[in-house]
Amino acid sequence: MTETELAKETMATLPNLLPEPGTLLEMYRRMLLIRKAEEQLARDVKLGRTPGQVHCSDGQEAVSVGLCAHLDDNDRITSTHRGHGHFLAKGGDARVMFAEIYGKAEGICGGMGGSMHVADFSKGIIGANGIVGAGLAIATGAALASQLDRSDRVSVSFFGDGAANQGVLMECLNIAALWKLPVLFVCENNGFSEFSPFEAVTAGVIADRAAPFGMPNWRIDGNDVIEVWRTGAAAMDHVRSGCGPVFIEAHTYRYSGHFSAEAMILAKPYRSEDEIAEWRKRDPIMRFRTWLEDRTEVGTAELDRIAAKVDAEVSESVAFAESGTPPEPGTAAPLMFANGGA
Repeated sequence: MTETELAKETMATLPNLLPEPGTLLEMYRRMLLIRKAEEQLARDVKLGRTPGQVHCSDGQEAVSVGLCAHLDDNDRITSTHRGHGHFLAKGGDARVMFAEIYGKAEGICGGMGGSMHVADFSKGIIGANGIVGAGLAIATGAALASQLDRSDRVSVSFFGDGAANQGVLMECLNIAALWKLPVLFVCENNGFSEFSPFEAVTAGVIADRAAPFGMPNWRIDGNDVIEVWRTGAAAMDHVRSGCGPVFIEAHTYRYSGHFSAEAMILAKPYRSEDEIAEWRKRDPIMRFRTWLEDRTEVGTAELDRIAAKVDAEVSESVAFAESGTPPEPGTAAPLMFANGGA
């Protein structure tokens, strides 16, 4: 049996597998936290609370949450310039994330990384990245380190459909397959490479790029968190068993623009309000809430309580960030240079 056949057989055994009740509620909480945090940050930019612009991931919550539900703090993820959602899905602290985006010393990177570079090594979040596709090689290297350490850690690289056109992807797929590295490649295909529709800049099916390397690959509905979670279960079983890497292409959509100030630089919109409205009908959070109400004993009151707690957490994060202090200029050099800039 080939590795791809083995992965398909594993996937076939999972159609009825579901997370534990506590995991389901935690997934719902994290999806809500991402959505409300992103909406708050979009408002914060307009209020002048942030020193720069932000790239939001509202609408894409199911992908990161559904997959990170299978990870613990020892497992590692790499992210993108659209990394707030990955940070929160992996268990990052919203307070220090907001402080970082506000440019405060209390931020997770001392206020020096900003929106596109949130990281927390204690949680296995080894970096968002402003360079398109850069996380692919970092995750592959982390997976090699885990293999050399004989560790059971896995690495997950989240990247967009635009990054799938970078040459580094093929290099990483090749070496990961050759050495059977414990890495999961996750393409969040939200239909746009910055302002360009997917069809205008990308040929073929992205998931198919893994096939020549004998790598199990799936295309899934990235707005269905249960499908994402089940696919993640099969993927993690394959990777953790030492069978090598897997590839997932998750189709989703971002409600926000490419970045928060795009209206200032575009002569005309690159997508219609009707298109956004159609995708909102497939909203991952509303779909999950309906599923929870229909398929579990969780009632409306409990889900509303979770939402209220998330609102309070976001408000607390804003207050924490606003009360923070700017980093001292002298901290820049020792953060950038091994010898402290001497």
